[in-house]
Amino acid sequence: MPSAIDTPLLRNSNFRWLLGGGLISMLGDQFSMLALPWLVLSLTGDSLSLGIAVALMGAPRAVLILLGGTVADRYSPRRVLLLSKYANAAILLALAALLLLDHASLALAYAAALALGIASAFGIPAGTAILPQAVPLQSLQKANGLQMGARQLSLLAGPLLAALVLGAHDGAQQTGMAALAAAFAIDALTFLFSAWTLRQVSLQPLAAAAAQGMWRDTVAGLAMVWRDIPLRSCYAYWAVVAFFVMGPLQVALPVLASERLHGAAALGLLMGAHGAGTLAGMLASSLGGAWLRRRFGATLLLVDAFVGLLLMALGQIGSSWQGAALLAVTGMLAGYVQVAIFTWIQRRVAPAMLGRAMALFMGIFLGLAPLSAAATGALLRHLSVGELFCGGGALLLAAAVVAALLTDIPRIASTTSVSPH
Repeated sequence: MPSAIDTPLLRNSNFRWLLGGGLISMLGDQFSMLALPWLVLSLTGDSLSLGIAVALMGAPRAVLILLGGTVADRYSPRRVLLLSKYANAAILLALAALLLLDHASLALAYAAALALGIASAFGIPAGTAILPQAVPLQSLQKANGLQMGARQLSLLAGPLLAALVLGAHDGAQQTGMAALAAAFAIDALTFLFSAWTLRQVSLQPLAAAAAQGMWRDTVAGLAMVWRDIPLRSCYAYWAVVAFFVMGPLQVALPVLASERLHGAAALGLLMGAHGAGTLAGMLASSLGGAWLRRRFGATLLLVDAFVGLLLMALGQIGSSWQGAALLAVTGMLAGYVQVAIFTWIQRRVAPAMLGRAMALFMGIFLGLAPLSAAATGALLRHLSVGELFCGGGALLLAAAVVAALLTDIPRIASTTSVSPH
């Protein structure tokens, strides 16, 4: 078997175009991820408004992602992905222009969030489907790993670059709007660049899928997960984790930076620290492999319990470096466990069902993220940001303890054989 060094993947021009364009686009995404919450807070100072904006971006992804996958299969992943990139660029350029023309409003921010969410519902499945047509089958696993690492690199560098754009002009609102417009325009340009690189890729056609209805295939995938009790237990547990963790990180973290750390640059530092930790955790995912193979479930619950404690501590910070340190450790644990989770699902589920199993896994987080964001925004009207983090961390800790006591998750090993269903 060839080693990673011997694999000619990086000499594959298709993969280089995909990886390079994707990395630039993902870096650009961080500009909008930082600028959109800051736009809402600059206009309203209201945590509930921020939660609604995040929910408007996330809800279309959760509702339409299966439709996006069907459209990509029927009309070519590259064509759908190109249209998604052009749509994102048009939305962001229009938003930047309106901000420069002093037409900033909460309705505009909401409309942009909704439009970006709809575009991503089609872009995400198309981007996932295009890789098998661009690289040799034997290189697919490494290609996925490199793309995942590139995404984590963007989570490290992107917020720091965006913070330079936004943090350089903290102060007067008019100047701040110009900085936000620049951030959105930069993201739009990265979408256009990645569309150009995508056009350079030469794709191999895949065998045509059997003419089956999407509804019947979806039901079969859901039934497979339901019959597999360890898989069902883990999916239900991950739904609880997603609800308690994603809202505080998406909504309460910008509020924490605004109230205690006084600047968009601080938010960029916190997000960058989390991205750096996640990248480090993925790079360290091969450590402790034998232990993890025997004690996958127990390790999962132990890590989540510790993350709950870190979230409780995050609500008590008084400086940027304290938050960055806590989020770096949180990201490191999350990156390590994420690789383990993907590997466990891939080993447990039969290849014919793997796409639906992974789609359901993604759907859990995409569906619960907007609900968690909206609930967090509403709670921040009645709780301080410190109380919110403390409560969310305590609930995550309690969920891990309850799962350890009442489910079979602690006894799950990652060497479980592939399900025959």
